[in-house]
Amino acid sequence: MSLSSQTPGFEQKRVIIPNKHGEKLVGILHDTGTKEIVILCHGFRSSKESKTLVNLAAALEKAGISSFRFDFSGNGESDGSFQYGFYWREAEDLHAVTQHFHESNRLVTAIVGHSKGGGVVLLYASKYHDVEAVVNLSGRYDLKTGIKERLGDDYMKRIKEDGFIDVKSSGNSEYRVTLESLLDRLNTNMHEACLQIDKECRVLTVHGSSDTVISVGDASQFAQIIPNHTLHIIEGADHPYNNHQDELASLVVNFIKETLHQDSDTSSST
Repeated sequence: MSLSSQTPGFEQKRVIIPNKHGEKLVGILHDTGTKEIVILCHGFRSSKESKTLVNLAAALEKAGISSFRFDFSGNGESDGSFQYGFYWREAEDLHAVTQHFHESNRLVTAIVGHSKGGGVVLLYASKYHDVEAVVNLSGRYDLKTGIKERLGDDYMKRIKEDGFIDVKSSGNSEYRVTLESLLDRLNTNMHEACLQIDKECRVLTVHGSSDTVISVGDASQFAQIIPNHTLHIIEGADHPYNNHQDELASLVVNFIKETLHQDSDTSSST
């Protein structure tokens, strides 16, 4: 969204935050003046400029809620080389971001992630118990699935022989999958992580019924193991929510507003 189209009176600012490896993470702060802030995380091979994140930031801004959308290392404008897998490393990038805002006297109320980012925010919540709400948009429950669709049936044999697989699109190499990064993904256990999420942390999972990238069944599996969980299936929605952006934004904004209202009710009663 261009600066000229932002809501009057609200500020958008480019912010650079170093991660623990010294790489610069680049993001856009949508500042409405609130102490509370929501962090938005993109998916695989995406960026802070994805339609979903830009639209969510705009919807939150309209509701008077500050947000920050950023590029994980190796993606978009951020430093580093792109890596397949490395979900936990992205969770550490997210931690660098939340720490930056905590040190700036902001309160990170919610973290929102789409696709791979959905997995990342759940991993974050399982390790760092410092956010009140987590929104998982179309995240994958079992990270052992979905690999052969990208890499082919014999991916393990090929990668052990060559040490890597180059994934190509239209004849051009898009990215390289190393044995280390593949094993990292295979060894990341979302089930075990989700069992570590605090019961006080509110979790919303949204998934499209027509998602052909990650099965809608994954959303039901999250619902079965996360204690304080709300599940919402958007009928007819695909993985990027191409024709359901408004419905998605409304769900996410209302969930976050409920969290903020619960906070204010709790503080006023103490």
